[in-house]
Amino acid sequence: MKLSVTNKRWIYEDPNYRQVQTLIQKHELPDSVARILVRRGFDCGNIDSFLNPKLKDLLPNPLNLLDMEKAVSRMIIALQNQEKIIIFGDYDVDGATSSSLLLRFLKPLTPHVSFYIPDRITEGYGPSLPAFDTFLKEGVKLIITVDCGTAAHAPLAFAKDNGMDVIVFDHHVAESKLPEAYALVNPNRLDEISETSKKTRHLAAVGVSFLFATALSKRIKTDLPEMITHLPDLLSLLDLVALGTVCDVMPLTGLNRAFVKQGLKVINLRKNIGLKALADIAGLNETPSTYHLGFLLGPRINAGGRVGASDLGTRLLTTPDHYEAQKISTELNHLNQERQDIEAVVLEEALQLAELQQNHPVLFLAHAGWHEGVIGIVAGRLKDRFQKPTFIVALNEGVGKGSARSIPGFDVGTLIHNAHHRGLLLGGGGHAMAGGVSVTIDQIPEFHNYLNESYLQLSENTDFSPFLEIDGILGLHALKGDILDHLEKMMPFGVGNPSPKFLFEGVRLKYWKIVGENHLSLQLSQDDRTTFKAMAFRSLGTPLGELLQKNKGEPLDFVATLKRDTWGGRNEIQLMVEDVRASVYEAQKLVS
Repeated sequence: MKLSVTNKRWIYEDPNYRQVQTLIQKHELPDSVARILVRRGFDCGNIDSFLNPKLKDLLPNPLNLLDMEKAVSRMIIALQNQEKIIIFGDYDVDGATSSSLLLRFLKPLTPHVSFYIPDRITEGYGPSLPAFDTFLKEGVKLIITVDCGTAAHAPLAFAKDNGMDVIVFDHHVAESKLPEAYALVNPNRLDEISETSKKTRHLAAVGVSFLFATALSKRIKTDLPEMITHLPDLLSLLDLVALGTVCDVMPLTGLNRAFVKQGLKVINLRKNIGLKALADIAGLNETPSTYHLGFLLGPRINAGGRVGASDLGTRLLTTPDHYEAQKISTELNHLNQERQDIEAVVLEEALQLAELQQNHPVLFLAHAGWHEGVIGIVAGRLKDRFQKPTFIVALNEGVGKGSARSIPGFDVGTLIHNAHHRGLLLGGGGHAMAGGVSVTIDQIPEFHNYLNESYLQLSENTDFSPFLEIDGILGLHALKGDILDHLEKMMPFGVGNPSPKFLFEGVRLKYWKIVGENHLSLQLSQDDRTTFKAMAFRSLGTPLGELLQKNKGEPLDFVATLKRDTWGGRNEIQLMVEDVRASVYEAQKLVS
């Protein structure tokens, strides 16, 4: 069959032979790795900067971004006058790391800086009038918003009218009309056309915050030389930049790649007391990778903002106290388990509703009683399951708060902005692949119709049918060499630089067993000689899991990524199964 069990087309194109041979000869790479690099657009001219990204080569001049000069100058005044400063952050990992980065940078320079993270349920996303009114009563002179603020017109106008200056560090797609901020630094402002903005448009808010810290550090050395001895080591903060960048699912290319590669080294030093405590309780006892950031550390930090106290993440990442770090980590670990339980219930209910929308190109599922803290995760699960853009909305007294997850080519951030302008939403925003909305129950039918029509219009020029891009074709015997050592030179993996996917043809499943709640542990063989372990995560009860359980001993074609298994002192390669189909390879042999 042409389609896999997940109804995806498998796509593989042979790379340019001469370019492959050149990389093999000049960089001593194995054929399989050289093929991947050429297919991803690398040659001798740009391969070194990819394999060895250096911050000094990729870090742009932050002052070239609109309003960055104003932001730095205003902060110098605040430090000189010892003004009361508050950092207002979002409740997700990017917000927590952005807030923590600025707090860790500014705290040694002034005792008058603190932070505030709004509650997801009672306050919602971004700046609010009640919060800003509280700041006014407390004598705050300067508010810094991170990972939010670009669309906060009313609260920022209130601040200006009452003598409080607001500096915004954000990365969300902006509308043409900006709020009345003292300074608004956002590479995705519509009027931001500098070369620096082109290099920074894919930064998370924590990356933008780091650029501010570098510019401020340089200015302090000239304008406030008495504070030089109190300046923190900027490179020591890259652990926070890496964590926020990965968890906000930013492309790991260019500057982001350098941020994350260097940040992982900092995390491995375990000098951030909070991150160390969290890594210990999460069972991270190996060299950290983007997988650990995205699936072990990030979800636990997010759990505070989703189902617990929204400030737990920032408190953890900034505490100097080992006991407090251990206490917060334990609480976050507990909240993460609670989040998983809530998520399972919402996912089951959402799957039932999704069956009723099989004919809709965009899923839009709304229900009263769903927990707002898990709807983004559930939207991602359903998007992966059905390969459709998915909106999940939690209704409360006729008003819904929703999260969206999308597929390549369907820019939900832009569509949400357009829908808001048309009066189809109360508000919202986001990126190409993810977004959030506020919508009344009466607006839902027209908004859903708008999404479906937009999909159909776009599909006239864009092929939205699901596919899986394969990086290479291997036999299991090829894994006994040093291929993984070479592949790891391409790390960190993530959006924009995914972990290479390999096709293994004519493989037989010798054994399977259920591990954890819904995973399958497999043993694969080829030609009855070479065997390897494999894992199919979250596959139980899915078409993938059912096919595996029913086809023991039958020839199958597998698409899998490779992972180094170091558990219990081992050093082995494990296959992480992405997709399966009946073996085309074996069928061809029978025909011949």
